[in-house]
Amino acid sequence: MGSDPEVTLTDGVVTLRPWRPGDAGAVFAACQDPLIARFIPIPQPYTEADARTFVATRRRDWETEDERSFAIVDPASDDLLGAIARHGPLGHRVTFGYWLAPRARGRGVATRALRLVVDWTLATTGAIRLDLWTDLENEASGRVAERAGFVREGIRRAWDLDREGRALDVVFYVLVRRGAG
Repeated sequence: MGSDPEVTLTDGVVTLRPWRPGDAGAVFAACQDPLIARFIPIPQPYTEADARTFVATRRRDWETEDERSFAIVDPASDDLLGAIARHGPLGHRVTFGYWLAPRARGRGVATRALRLVVDWTLATTGAIRLDLWTDLENEASGRVAERAGFVREGIRRAWDLDREGRALDVVFYVLVRRGAG
């Protein structure tokens, strides 16, 4: 694998661990959720083969320096709660993305997971700008970012495309390393 060994992070309430082939069934089940399909550009319909491909691809994220992907799991049961990834660093910047299975929402899981991966990123990289973006209508994801210390930076017009190729405006949230800006 890449220069980093695969990493597991935990705060005792949530654990971030590398993806395992056995996670595909739980990914398939989670991605039947209409909110995930609405806000994450996953194939529609989402099949079991898509879930197996997702897990295999996320496992390969550790082979290069470009990305670090984690399964968010319950530390006691290892039940899959969601996914979180760090894209980069690309120069001085990193970007994060995450989704949660419906049963994991509203319990602080995403906030805890984001804090864990942010703290780890600050401790192990020279990244200065940490950011993430959300769909304008995904207010819950924006609240996660803010609870994890990110500040709403503003709206970027036509930043992304939806699965039909239509331009999407998104809200950016940023966290700047202390003492860097």
